Amino acid sequence: MNISQLLEKYNVPGPRYTSYPTVPYWETSPTEDQWISSVARSLEENEHKGVGAALYVHIPFCRALCTYCGCNTRVTRSRGVVEPYIKTLIKEWDYTLNRLGRLGGSGPSVSLTEFHMGGGTPTFLEPAELEILLDGLFSKVKGTTEHEFSFEADPRVTSKEQIEVFRKFGFKRISLGIQDFDPKVQDIVHRVQSEEEVRRVTDDARELGFTGVNYDLIYGLPFQTVKSIEDTMEIVCRLRPDRIAFYGYAHVPWIKPGQRRFTEDDLPNPDAKRALYETGRRLLAENGYREIGMDHFALESDSLWKSCVEGKLHRNFMGYISRQVAPLIGLGVSSIGDSWDVFSQNEKLVETYMARVEKGELPIHRGHVLDEEDKVLRRHILNIMTRFKTDWSDSSLQTPYLESVTDRLSEFVRDGLMEVGARSCVVKPAGIPFLRNICMAFDARLTRKAPSTKLFSRTI
Repeated sequence: MNISQLLEKYNVPGPRYTSYPTVPYWETSPTEDQWISSVARSLEENEHKGVGAALYVHIPFCRALCTYCGCNTRVTRSRGVVEPYIKTLIKEWDYTLNRLGRLGGSGPSVSLTEFHMGGGTPTFLEPAELEILLDGLFSKVKGTTEHEFSFEADPRVTSKEQIEVFRKFGFKRISLGIQDFDPKVQDIVHRVQSEEEVRRVTDDARELGFTGVNYDLIYGLPFQTVKSIEDTMEIVCRLRPDRIAFYGYAHVPWIKPGQRRFTEDDLPNPDAKRALYETGRRLLAENGYREIGMDHFALESDSLWKSCVEGKLHRNFMGYISRQVAPLIGLGVSSIGDSWDVFSQNEKLVETYMARVEKGELPIHRGHVLDEEDKVLRRHILNIMTRFKTDWSDSSLQTPYLESVTDRLSEFVRDGLMEVGARSCVVKPAGIPFLRNICMAFDARLTRKAPSTKLFSRTI
């Protein structure tokens, strides 16, 4: 069976597995005490290993709506929203540290190994505003020896002065939202930016000492063609980012009304969408980018590729990162935290989030306390997503659901995508594009609550 046939066969909806259980199957939201206790345990366990925490900060504001976007955003041109939001972020951080018993004394109270600022558009904030926010957050923390701090940026609204502020606080990785360079595609998704704009920000970051430049690209957008993907990849490879995320577009206008600017008739059909992905994937490989897990590519000089080779790769709500870091503490509207045992997501509405923090409470909107089966299956799904293999021969990695997994993986074996033993499995290189399908076989909650869900469309 050739790759086109396999892509057709396994073209079924499925989770991206940035967590397990996945968000739609979260059941038991944690109390504030449960969340804080789980974070405290995780901090102590990992500090003994010399690893600090991860921090995610969400800036929801954007100057204009990108119609493909599925993120939690607030479109505004008002500067008046920034100062109150910054104060709330700092207050939430102070309250979190106080509950953890880490606030007080004169020195930093928490070590950070990972820090990521996302959105929205973090560079909606002016340089002075960024300095106030970062100073307020970093006055209570310090970076570990091998920390990695990163932020997302819109090339259209990112200045060298903003990058300088991030560099001052130890940031060395920048992630630029590109999506596509074709003018027709850019116009319909309301994200018009030139190669020169992207080059300017890329060059500014490298000049200031940033050692990592990431580009985010999307396939399956309206009016995309194989030719437009070829042209986009030519520009991308000319600019030579260190790391590329190449995501499939998800059309959900009933959830994100901004996507109603175009219709399904404007989108490539499933066969055309597969061709877009395969074209982009081939061109990246030809230009020295190595495939890492699902939808991610990196140069061999990038830490993500090195971690992949060394078996240290990790995956969380921010995608693939170069090592496992816990806990992940989320600050800001809609942000998600992960202590390994507990997930916690903040309120999704800015006003509700700010009001709850002002009242002196953590703004937890929902979450999930993992049970024992969840934790076992989470480990196996994470192993598959990052190491392309897993083993449950040890009793601590077993749970009754796994007794049915080998049968559920049989079709992948027949198609030459995997090797499966009595209590282990290995994904072959040909199976990497189908990681989400393979992980669905290990997803007990999906199997029980949506038993009609298929791992593949039909036997070909």
